[in-house]
Amino acid sequence: MREYKAIKKNIIATTVIKTPLGDMFCAATNKGICLLSFFGQKNLEDQIQRVQEFFKAEAIPAHNKYFECLQKEMNEYFEGKRGDFTVPLQLVGTSFQQSVWKVLMAIPYAETISYKEEATLLKNPNASRAVGSANGKNMISIIIPCHRVIQTGGKLGGYAGGLDKKEALLELENNHSCDIIRKNHSHEH
Repeated sequence: MREYKAIKKNIIATTVIKTPLGDMFCAATNKGICLLSFFGQKNLEDQIQRVQEFFKAEAIPAHNKYFECLQKEMNEYFEGKRGDFTVPLQLVGTSFQQSVWKVLMAIPYAETISYKEEATLLKNPNASRAVGSANGKNMISIIIPCHRVIQTGGKLGGYAGGLDKKEALLELENNHSCDIIRKNHSHEH
């Protein structure tokens, strides 16, 4: 009698993260969050496909140890009690895209920079368009804060989740920035 080995399929766990701006689709591996995007975002299906291809896995609703932490941190962010996230991330992108996203994560809470300034921080001041394109490929909204990048003249520029959400996120951060700064300084003493 022949024995058949079960073929174990790689799984990416997915869930819904609730926010005041609408529900977000979230995916995670055993190493961290790899996708966090608003439902209704026009490139969400492409993002799910990219994640599945990158990990050679299927994205299905399942439990992941990072989901509870992420929901808690998102709640605190929207309550104006959190400026930085601690939940682990697993970035899916080229090395250039990942370097752009790391610059994004260094933009302080409630501050904005231009695409040109972002390119300069990458030590490539002529790469504004490439930087803008990499920002558009960011698959972890809010935590990798591409909403903090605006055009040189002060206009909002693009945002995959929609300009209404970008405006709301910037307004939220501006309204709570003093609370976050005070909270962070009180922990230092």
